[in-house]
Amino acid sequence: MIKKTAFFFFLLVISQSCTQAQTFNKAKLDSFFVALNTHDQNMGSMAITVNGVLVYQNAIGYSQINDQVKTPSTIKTEYRVGSISKMFTGTIIFQLIEEGKLSLETPLATYFPQIPNAAKITIAEMLSHHSGLHNFTSDSLIVTYMTKPKSEAEMVAIFARQKPDFEPDAKFEYSNTNFVLLGYIIEKLTGKTYAYELNKRITSKIGLADTYYGTKINPAKNEAYSYNYAGKWMPATETDMSIPGGAGAIVSTPTDLVKFIDALFAGKLISAANLELMKTIRDKYGMAMYAIPFYDKKGYGHGGDIDGFHSEFIYFPQETLAIAYTSNGMRYSTNDVMIGALSIYFNRPFTIPEFKTITLNTAELDKYIGNYSSTQMPLKFTITKNNTTLIAQPTGHAAVPLEAKGNDKFVYTGVGAVFQFEPAKKAFTFSQGGGATYLFTRVN
Repeated sequence: MIKKTAFFFFLLVISQSCTQAQTFNKAKLDSFFVALNTHDQNMGSMAITVNGVLVYQNAIGYSQINDQVKTPSTIKTEYRVGSISKMFTGTIIFQLIEEGKLSLETPLATYFPQIPNAAKITIAEMLSHHSGLHNFTSDSLIVTYMTKPKSEAEMVAIFARQKPDFEPDAKFEYSNTNFVLLGYIIEKLTGKTYAYELNKRITSKIGLADTYYGTKINPAKNEAYSYNYAGKWMPATETDMSIPGGAGAIVSTPTDLVKFIDALFAGKLISAANLELMKTIRDKYGMAMYAIPFYDKKGYGHGGDIDGFHSEFIYFPQETLAIAYTSNGMRYSTNDVMIGALSIYFNRPFTIPEFKTITLNTAELDKYIGNYSSTQMPLKFTITKNNTTLIAQPTGHAAVPLEAKGNDKFVYTGVGAVFQFEPAKKAFTFSQGGGATYLFTRVN
């Protein structure tokens, strides 16, 4: 995923037993989206196919919000899909392998010898995030250039200066650097731009009318802007798409995304043997995709986050079900939207949330404000406020609005981050996605 904060997560996975859905309660799913929309919890669009046939589409919220314009989203609204782009890039790499232009064992040094450890890093290790290449989007410097165009030479120079995190194949660690480089390799092998090859090899081949390599957001082309919520929807930063490249520069719709993953699993884009390689999970990740269980059902797909855009898509082979959700504004997490939609589709128990709001006045937030550090992790937080909204900013990363939940608890739902403050002790505990808890104390 292309991320500007220190947070990193996968879709919540659950493994219990459940029975195959016999009917699909579309009215309940509609009601779920009405609740999300009415309470300003999410803005986005969803599509579901079964056996390649669309069975559900919906769109909520707005593609553009400003003082003069408030444009409702439709099922044709196009969103930046962030790291879902990696599945497109991985698919093209496997097509080139099938054409004999490279192999999984080809070393990175064949194309970029200036990258540290390039002679020891293989294409396979890049596809599976086992290269050890440092994730450039984790560095604080990204905020100094992410809105400006960068050439391949400039980006490679940035990567070349970064020390590897570990020796190739030693372990898994997600790194956007891998897929930006894979996008450049596609261009070197074909002599064409990534955008051209994406169209030639995937979008025009399977009829994706609304999927392409993004440029500056253009609402005249049905492209959505993204927003963060701070009492109201506020514009998010717009990354220049030359930065994420093959790791996260694609624009699409949920309808096109389910068509893509349907075609991929139907053998229309790469061989069955190479699809198996993509699906083979090692240390949480396959090659350009990961496994996403839902109760007893096993799906495959990817998520994507860039600026204020959040996306998820999954394919369940046994059920021949594809589902995609793209969002340009999120308080209730995309992860939870997907869980709700799948629960409704498969007739699992699911109660549509009431979305009660807790509002604190600006004076009540003062007891939380300050700079916090931890002895358990290097990350530091600056806690500030914007009128009645508490703001958390990890050092070197973008600030995010926190939502009050009562009893000194605040959350950033976008990534499942929980801040439990103890004002008397001038401290808070931080956790994410139900994982480990870290103590932060105020230093000033």
